[in-house]
Amino acid sequence: MSEISLNLTKRELTGKKAKSLREKGIVPSVVFGGKEPILTQSEYVETDKAVRAVGYHSPLDLVIDGKKQMAMVKTVAMDPVKHTFINIEFQSIKANAVVEATAPIVVVNYESSDASKAHLEILHVLEEVEVKAKPADLPEAIEVDASKLAAAGDRLIVADIVLPKGVEFADKEIDTEAVIANVYDPATEAAERDAKAESDKAAEDARAAEAEAEAAEEEKKEEA
Repeated sequence: MSEISLNLTKRELTGKKAKSLREKGIVPSVVFGGKEPILTQSEYVETDKAVRAVGYHSPLDLVIDGKKQMAMVKTVAMDPVKHTFINIEFQSIKANAVVEATAPIVVVNYESSDASKAHLEILHVLEEVEVKAKPADLPEAIEVDASKLAAAGDRLIVADIVLPKGVEFADKEIDTEAVIANVYDPATEAAERDAKAESDKAAEDARAAEAEAEAAEEEKKEEA
């Protein structure tokens, strides 16, 4: 059983007709996993709260016309302008079955590292990872300890992840050397950017001077 639940009712409107539901503050949805997909709908505010709480990494209980079904969010279609839900697909699951989910990666303890004390910055590169576990074991997030980072160039990689008990990577061939986050010196990078900008400007000025010289030479030839 999940801590988050969402009340759904079955719907008949489909396709373009479903637009009228959205105009009334109702979100169309589909529940997969049974013999046939179930067309459903729910109140927008309740749906927004539930879906944002579980994301793609935690199960929730769908209550469809009074019957409870554990599920996970499969896909969410968003309005590109209003940033509101257009349609949601749920995947029903069983409590004792292993499922796959997307877990956000959270870097922790950086503030206690030598790198942080040296006023270096950390750039988070890999934001999430696919994992698999029974619904009750799915983590809300995967934490990676950054307390041992010390110098610019130091990094955290997938191999540094310590998965919770009962959780595995969904991809057995995952690249364990993939970078999660790396340390950099903002002052050094700023100086390098300034140096490159000056170099680019010098090169541009040289090209302009060369073009001007060629134009002057051509003008002399024409006059001759």
